[in-house]
Amino acid sequence: MSLLDQPQSPAGLDTVPPVSPVRQGAGRLRLRRFARNRLALAAAVVLVLEVAMAVFAPLIAPHDPDKQDLLARLSGSTSEHWLGTDQFGRDALSRLIFGARVSLGGAAIAVAIAVSVGVTLGLSAGYAGRWIDNALSRLMDILMSTPALILAITIVGVLGPGLTNAMIAVGIATVPRFYRVARAQTQVVASEPFIEAARSIGCTQRSILGRHVLPNILSPIMIQVSLALGAAVTAEASLSYIGLGVQPPDASWGSMLREASPSMSQVPVLVIAPGVVIAITVLALALAGDGLRDAMSAGRRSQVADSA
Repeated sequence: MSLLDQPQSPAGLDTVPPVSPVRQGAGRLRLRRFARNRLALAAAVVLVLEVAMAVFAPLIAPHDPDKQDLLARLSGSTSEHWLGTDQFGRDALSRLIFGARVSLGGAAIAVAIAVSVGVTLGLSAGYAGRWIDNALSRLMDILMSTPALILAITIVGVLGPGLTNAMIAVGIATVPRFYRVARAQTQVVASEPFIEAARSIGCTQRSILGRHVLPNILSPIMIQVSLALGAAVTAEASLSYIGLGVQPPDASWGSMLREASPSMSQVPVLVIAPGVVIAITVLALALAGDGLRDAMSAGRRSQVADSA
């Protein structure tokens, strides 16, 4: 449906806000397209299972992840401990399951920080323009000029080690990604006729940004979220591996790699298991992101064809 086909305000009711060109039913259409991508669908199933594993960890884990049994330390795979035990005799499988809570939850926190800050600043810069755009863009250029992991390590060094501080650092380092996407898309949407119509009837800037601009830039932001989650999982594992992330006795996939490194030759499964889980998670997020991008792109092409 083109803009010309949208319902017009009745005479004498010029204060009725214009209709944003977000198609009704577009979400179902994109979901069907996503479901037809078998790789993306399989990746989504893997991610759902991992999230369920993290949520129901106390019910799934066969042992207490922090319970030590020094007589059974570094036992290797047994019928009681499928993935063996670590240097303190703790069950590796239970720690892997509980580690999903830290790794996935930490990544979600980092991306939530990046989205809330980056999208807010991107909307402001893209819509306001002028000196606000220049100032914020220069600030993001400074952040992007430093490697994200180095920036995160610097921030954690200032705030102190710990999962919360590590995820704040990763979130700040990821802000420029969402800022650039939100700013570019906002500049495109802000030039559309329905935005001019909203201004002409006296809609406030907050209303325009919240009701008309933001819904029309959500697609690329959602795609960026899936990609940023994979990077955040890797960043959390990296920071925990060097001791700046989660602190003992809590377990994350990165800290499990660090703790298992000295005994890698003796019990290799202690290193292989968390490494494989990290790789599968990052790959699943990348495949789900690709499928989401294809579904969103097909939806936009269909919308352009309908409006032609």
